[in-house]
Amino acid sequence: MLPHRRTYVLAALVASSVLALGGCDSQGKSGGGSGDRSGASPGPSVIAPGKPGESADTLSAKEAAKRRADDDTPNSADFTYVQMMIEHHGQALTMTGLAPKRADSTKVKRLAARIGAAQRPEIGAMKGWLKSHGGPRERHGHDHAAMPGMASAAQLKQLRAAKGEAFDELFLKLMITHHTGAVTMATDALSEGNNLQVEEMANDVVAQQTSEIGRMRTMD
Repeated sequence: MLPHRRTYVLAALVASSVLALGGCDSQGKSGGGSGDRSGASPGPSVIAPGKPGESADTLSAKEAAKRRADDDTPNSADFTYVQMMIEHHGQALTMTGLAPKRADSTKVKRLAARIGAAQRPEIGAMKGWLKSHGGPRERHGHDHAAMPGMASAAQLKQLRAAKGEAFDELFLKLMITHHTGAVTMATDALSEGNNLQVEEMANDVVAQQTSEIGRMRTMD
């Protein structure tokens, strides 16, 4: 599991705000009794830690509050991940749907059933996320067929034609590659995205599919 990227930032913002407020209060009390505050700052400043390799920002309290409110706003990486993963999961369902009639191994059939049972509701959750955030966004320069781990049309044709042990072997080979691609996509989303719900979905993909990759490697 990757750590929540925003926890440190929000905590630091709150802590810095408290320190800044305390500093202003102490200055007001030690102002020499003149009561002249004409030169006082319009409000406390807040130090917002920057991203790795970037310097910190100095924000007003109002700017800091806005940044905290906007912190969960989805960015293009969030939309790209969700839209692509819906199709990626869709191909997994196509592959697992062949197993009941074509697989020889009971273990392969059970694995396929578990994958299908997990990914079908995940597709529903991702479609729901898109709907609640304004629907799909137009994307440029992304070829769904080139997504990491996606089986080619020729490979799917070969899988549909296979049966018995030949199906089991090809299914495991393609699904390990497919899962590895999904983990790559989820890891990229965790690094580049900004929305908490997308982060949680990506973390689930990393955890679940990494575990399934390990299981499949013991079966191939």
